[in-house]
Amino acid sequence: MLVSDEHDDAAGPKGGDRRVLLIAFHFPPDASSTGRLRTLAFARHLRARRWKPWVLAPAPRVYERLDTQGLEDIPADVHVQRSQALDARRHLGWRGRYLSATAIPDRWISWYPSAVRAGLRLIRRQRIDALWSTYPIATTHLVGASLARLSGLPWIADFRDPVVPAGTSAQKRAMRAMERWTIKRADRIVFTTPGARSRYAERFPDAANRMHVIANGFEGETVATVPSPSRGAGGPVKLVHSGLLYREGRNPVPFFEAIARLREASVITPDTLEVVLRASGHEAAYAEELARLGIDDIVTLAPPVGYREALAEQAGAHGLLLFQGGEFNAQIPAKVFEYLRIGRPVIALTPPDSDTAELLRTTGGALRAPIDDAEEIAAVLRDFMIRLDGDDMPEIDAKALSGYTRKAGAMKLAGLLDELTGIER
Repeated sequence: MLVSDEHDDAAGPKGGDRRVLLIAFHFPPDASSTGRLRTLAFARHLRARRWKPWVLAPAPRVYERLDTQGLEDIPADVHVQRSQALDARRHLGWRGRYLSATAIPDRWISWYPSAVRAGLRLIRRQRIDALWSTYPIATTHLVGASLARLSGLPWIADFRDPVVPAGTSAQKRAMRAMERWTIKRADRIVFTTPGARSRYAERFPDAANRMHVIANGFEGETVATVPSPSRGAGGPVKLVHSGLLYREGRNPVPFFEAIARLREASVITPDTLEVVLRASGHEAAYAEELARLGIDDIVTLAPPVGYREALAEQAGAHGLLLFQGGEFNAQIPAKVFEYLRIGRPVIALTPPDSDTAELLRTTGGALRAPIDDAEEIAAVLRDFMIRLDGDDMPEIDAKALSGYTRKAGAMKLAGLLDELTGIER
């Protein structure tokens, strides 16, 4: 990995490759979002199609959580340009309170001027051929839009999530304006699920022919190097979830109630079932629920760990948990692909009409129940325990899963870049 700050003016040979500037807020050593893995995968695999990536990202101090081990995953020949940024809540506030005017459209708008300045310098000195930016940090698309307008270069806008305005009325208006401007100006618009693309095509029919889908996928090399810890004979069945859980859309309380029902029915005990919720957030509130239901000796609220440690924990589990309510029907959490690649059975708490449910019907390897129905969740958990004892778990369709590698996604992105720059392969 080659790293520079916004004052560096290093240049490299042009050669026969084309150059793309990947503009991403989430990038190693950030540990706050799995979105960093999407950009990292593009930076790793685009070179196979003769696209040399440069990455424009903020200086690490802006990140709330760091995983410095993640820096090792950045290929040695990928140049990362860092520019200064502040978090309005952490750097411009007091005890978590800050002026909303410093966070329009988001808390990281301070990155905008240094990112545009650094991006223009890169475009000029490195002879960049195309731009790519990725949301859900709105400032990132503002940077991409400004660089496209000032340079005249083609721009691909990537939406890892649909835009859901939140905050003050001014912040909501700014988010909607960013969304409209991006859809209008971007040369190609990429979504991670068919459902998200369909919803945007309905809202912006004039832009539908510029909309594409590139799924998140999994990094085969990264997951394949994670050892599978021994689970020990006779121990409890271990279920794991890694990542945030919150009341709206990813509420674990019905799952807790299902565990409590099974315990009351003597189906499970702490000796037969262990549930680990890793880095779930809102631990204090969930701890109260677990104590109220009398299952705090079965469900553990565990702290964050590094990416590799999280993968190793998942590989050592008997089953992996997924929480996704109807609010997120048009999204597929990035962790789903890694769950499937690891090869452990998935207990998916999601509606039957979600994009996630459709993916799991295609790939196999999962049992499903609605996230808000404790009775059905309890039935699925009981079924899981029976199937595990009988070695009768649903199998993953390896052929179907093979189409969801991050390398395959990078090749789709390379095709769009070729198209925009007039390259015929």
